[in-house]
Amino acid sequence: TIVLNNPRRRNALSLPMLQSLRRDLLHDVKSRELRVIVIAAEGPVFCSGHDLKELSSEDDVKHHSQVFELCAEVMTLIQKLPVPVIAKVNGLATAAGCQLVASCDIAVASEKSQFATPGVNIGLFCSTPAVALGRSLPRKVALEMLFTGEPLSAHEALMHGLVSKVVPEDKLEEETMKISQKICESSKSVLALGKATFYRQISQDLDTAYKITTKVMVDNLTLRDGQEGIEAFVQKRKPVWSH
Repeated sequence: TIVLNNPRRRNALSLPMLQSLRRDLLHDVKSRELRVIVIAAEGPVFCSGHDLKELSSEDDVKHHSQVFELCAEVMTLIQKLPVPVIAKVNGLATAAGCQLVASCDIAVASEKSQFATPGVNIGLFCSTPAVALGRSLPRKVALEMLFTGEPLSAHEALMHGLVSKVVPEDKLEEETMKISQKICESSKSVLALGKATFYRQISQDLDTAYKITTKVMVDNLTLRDGQEGIEAFVQKRKPVWSH
């Protein structure tokens, strides 16, 4: 579990916070024991997005570029990791904070959570959050959020596909752990192959997507855990994964 822990600054994705998040995401990433990553936060705001003090005219273009480039790197890193990443959201997620939720593989939110891209209201359109948002939500829903800055409730976010589940606040930890434990029952190598393939095929046309996934299904059968799973099913026993 990685916890965004700067509630006094509304867990803003400052340059140090982004550097720390990247470091933590990559920590022990090759360990066989690492099976799932949960991103949570302290305080009433999950993440307020970029630290606007870093984006003032006091800093030069080079610094501004560094902030946005690192943020893009962290968001794409989440989908390149070999294990599933779950956002555990209990509160407000805005701008790049909303982008972080949209970039995770799974998102579990409490009923009090809200999601918004309000950059337009301060003259900084949420163009980078729009990349993740536009790939998670129907276009017209994403554009309404981007054009108005108005928030989605947790249940609206669920209805439109920004989050996977919405639960009462007192059930958030239990539900997140339930999903995590279910993931841990599967083979890490099989999940890693499946996650990488999902993101590879999703942007392709139908024929290309099937060509990619047909080959991967054959590759999956060559994995030791691919054979173990089928043998265990045929023999009516629980598989013993080597990961």
